[in-house]
Amino acid sequence: MRYTKAIVVSLLTVLLIWGLNRPWGGIPAFGPLLSPFVGFWQNAESAKVTDEEITIKGTQAPVTVLIDDKGVPHVFAQNDHDLFFAQGYLTARDRLWQMEFQTHAAAGRVSELVGDRALELDRYNRHMGMGYGAEQTLRGMQADPASKVALDAYTAGVNAWIDQLSPAKYPIEYKLLGYAPEAWTPLKCALLLKQMTSTLASGADDLLMTNILRKYGSVITADLFPDYPTREDPIIPPGTTWNFKTVSPLPPPPNDTTINDMIAWFDAGFRRPNPEIGSNNWAVGPSKSATGHPILANDPHLTLSLPSIWYQMQLVSPTVNVYGATLPGAPNVIIGFNKNVAWGVTNVGADVLDFYTVKFKDATHREYWHDKKWKPTRARIEVIKVKGKPDVVDTVFYTHHGPVVYMPGAKAFRKNIPIGYAARWIAHEPSNDIACFYGLNRAKNYDDYRQALAKYVAPAQNFIFASNQNDIAISPNGRFPLKWMDQGKFLLDGTDPVDDWHGFIPADQNPLVKNPPRGFVSSANQFSTDRTYPYYLNWQFAPAERGRRINQRLTAMQHATIDSLRMLQNDNFNLRAADALPVMLPSLDASRLSADQKKALAALKAWKMNNDVAETGATVFTEWTQRLLEAIWADEFDMGDSLPMRSPTFDRTLTMMQRDPEARWFDNVKTPARERMTDVLTQSFQAACDTLTKKHGSFGSSWAWGPHKSTSIRHLLPGVDAFSALNVQIGGGGGIVNATSERAGPSWRMVVALGEQPKAYGVFPGGQSGNPGSPHYQDLLETWRTGQLNELLYLQTAQDKSPRVKQKIILR
Repeated sequence: MRYTKAIVVSLLTVLLIWGLNRPWGGIPAFGPLLSPFVGFWQNAESAKVTDEEITIKGTQAPVTVLIDDKGVPHVFAQNDHDLFFAQGYLTARDRLWQMEFQTHAAAGRVSELVGDRALELDRYNRHMGMGYGAEQTLRGMQADPASKVALDAYTAGVNAWIDQLSPAKYPIEYKLLGYAPEAWTPLKCALLLKQMTSTLASGADDLLMTNILRKYGSVITADLFPDYPTREDPIIPPGTTWNFKTVSPLPPPPNDTTINDMIAWFDAGFRRPNPEIGSNNWAVGPSKSATGHPILANDPHLTLSLPSIWYQMQLVSPTVNVYGATLPGAPNVIIGFNKNVAWGVTNVGADVLDFYTVKFKDATHREYWHDKKWKPTRARIEVIKVKGKPDVVDTVFYTHHGPVVYMPGAKAFRKNIPIGYAARWIAHEPSNDIACFYGLNRAKNYDDYRQALAKYVAPAQNFIFASNQNDIAISPNGRFPLKWMDQGKFLLDGTDPVDDWHGFIPADQNPLVKNPPRGFVSSANQFSTDRTYPYYLNWQFAPAERGRRINQRLTAMQHATIDSLRMLQNDNFNLRAADALPVMLPSLDASRLSADQKKALAALKAWKMNNDVAETGATVFTEWTQRLLEAIWADEFDMGDSLPMRSPTFDRTLTMMQRDPEARWFDNVKTPARERMTDVLTQSFQAACDTLTKKHGSFGSSWAWGPHKSTSIRHLLPGVDAFSALNVQIGGGGGIVNATSERAGPSWRMVVALGEQPKAYGVFPGGQSGNPGSPHYQDLLETWRTGQLNELLYLQTAQDKSPRVKQKIILR
C-alpha cells in the first residue's frame, strides 16, 4: 500500500512540475517562479552589504558609487559619459522591470506580455501616436550633442546591467509574467517622456463641451462653464505687467462652425483628466526666510504606485554636482538642487490636445479635404504582437493635424475621444526636453534657469526656482499653441485652416514672475495668470482651493524654516468646506433628518475643517458634496449613452447657491415636484448619510476619514496585493494641500534651503528598490505617511566621510 502511495505522490509531483512549466491560456508558466534555482526565492535581498569592485564594459574611467543608508546611489564620475552610464546601470539594477513595463505601455506593447486583454489599450496608445511622438522626440534629442551623449551612455549602462543578468536574477515580475528583459534603446527613454506627457497633458473635454453647446446653446454654456472661476488666486500674482510685444493668432471664425459640423459618431462615457493628479510648489525669498536665503518646496502629485515613481540619485562629474528625484528610464535629475540653485515642477494643465473633424474623399482614406483642396493622408502600419495569438495589424491614418484616433464605425477605448477626428497634440512635436534638465542640473543662477526652460516642450510645467543669489521665480513653461480665445474648448473644423494651430507663443513670453513684492512664488495647478495675460492657455485649470490655501499660509508666514514649509506640505485644512459650509448649512432642513443623520450633522458642525485621519466631519462633507453635485446636475447633464456631457464645477455650483438660490437647475426635471435649493441640500445630505451607513454602519468612529478614504499604494501590476501597501492611514484629500486621495498624492516631497551650502530634505512613498524582496522596497513609506522628511545626503567628493554611507562600489 505504501508503495502505491509513493508512486501516486511521485506521479502527482511530476504532473505538477510539468503543468506549472507550461502556460495555460493567458496564464503564464509558474514552474520557473516556484523553482528554488531560478524562482522568486532568488529575489530575496539581504540588508547586509559589502563593498564591491565590478568590471564592466562601457566606462571610460573608474566610477565610484557610494550607497547610503536609504539605498540612494551617489555617483562620482570623471566625465559626463560615465556619469550617465552609471545612472543607467544603477537605475536598471533597482528598477529594470518598472522601466521596461512603462515603456511597453507607452509603445502599445502590453499585449506581448499579457495577451489580448490589453489589446484595446495598445491600440489606443498607438492610435494616439505615442510611438510617433517618441520618434519625433528622439530625433530632437539626438540632434543635440550633449543630449545624445546622455542618451547613448544611459542606454549603454542599462544594457550593461541587463547583459549580466541570469534568469535566476530577473526581477520577480518577469517571472510572474513569464518573459525576459530585452535590450534598452534610446527610443525607450523618449517613450518614457511621452508616457509622462500622456499622464499630464492628454485631458480633453472637447467632445463633452461640444455636446453641451449643441444641447443648451452658447448663452447657457458660457454661463455654466465660464472661462475664469469666481474664486481664484493665480500662479503669477495679479497685476503683473507683461513687457513684450504680443504675437497675434488668426482671428476666430465669424460663425461657430462646431455647432454646424457636429460629430456623426461617438461612444458613451468618458475619461476626463484626473483632478487629483497635480502638484504643489513654492519658494520663499530672503525677506520671509529665517535663514536670509530662499527655501524651496515641491511635492508633485501623481498616481501612487510601487515601485515608486521616482528614484533618488546624486550625480557628480566635473560639470555637475546635483541631487534629486530622477525618472527611472531617463537621464538627469528631474526635481532637485545643486550647490547654487534648486527647482521643482507642477503640472500646468494647458490645452495642448485638440480634435479636428476629418472629411475623407472616399473609403480608401488616402485623401482628406482641407483648405478647399484634397490632401494626401499618411498611413502608419502598426503591428501589435499578442502573446499566444497571431499578430494584429492595424492602420492609423495621419493628416497634417495628427492621427485619426478612431475611424468612423470604430468603438472608442477612451470614450472622451471623438470618432472620426484627428488629434493635434503637443506630444507629436519634435522636442529635446532632456536638454532642459541637463541645463537645470548645471544651473548656477537665474539666467541659466531661463536658458534651460527655453528648451522645454511638454508636458508644460510650472518651473519654480530659487538660488543662493537670493532670487526666486516661477514660470508656467512649455510650448503653448498660439490660439484665439477658447480655441479647442469645443471640437474644431478640420477642413478650415482658420481652426488650425498657427505657431506657438514665443518662449520668452511665457508667464513669469521673479522676486515678487509679496516675497514668495507658488503654484498648485490653478490658473496660470489673471485675465490680463494676452495669450489663451486654457479655459479651465485645477480647482483653486490648494493654491489659495498655500498663498494664505505663505502670506502670513514670517521667518520660514525648512520645518514650517514641511508642515505646510502636510496641511490638511479643507478650504472648500470653509467656503461652502456657511452657504450650505443654513439652507439644510434639519427637521427632515433621522436621529442618526442629526448626529452626522452635529459632527459636521463641530468639525474644525481639517481632513485628519480620525475626523468624521471630513467624510460627511466629502460625501455630501458629491451627492449634492449629482442631485443638482445629473438630471440635465447625465444623458447616458445618448449624449455624454460633463457637469459644471463646484466653484460654479457654489456661486449659483450664493447668488441665485432660485436657479432652475435645482429642480429635478425627472420628478413632478419642483425642488428648490433647500430640498436638494437636504435630500443630498440624507443620501450621503445613507451611503455611509451602508458602507460603515451607524454613525460613529467607523466613519473616520482615514479608513473611509483608504489610501492604497498599489503595485503596477493590477491585483498583486502582496506587493502593495493597502489602506495606508493618512489624512488629506484631492483638494487639500496634502493632496492624498485614494490612489493619488505627493509622490515626492522635497524642501531645500539655499545658502553657502544647500541643506535639503525629502521622501517618497516607497523605497529605492523595485524588488519586493529588498529591505529598500518600502522602507520610506512610514516616514512619508507621518509627514516627516529624511535629510538628503549631499556629498562633495567620493572621499567624504559619513556614517550614512553603507557601501562603496567601483565600476571599472
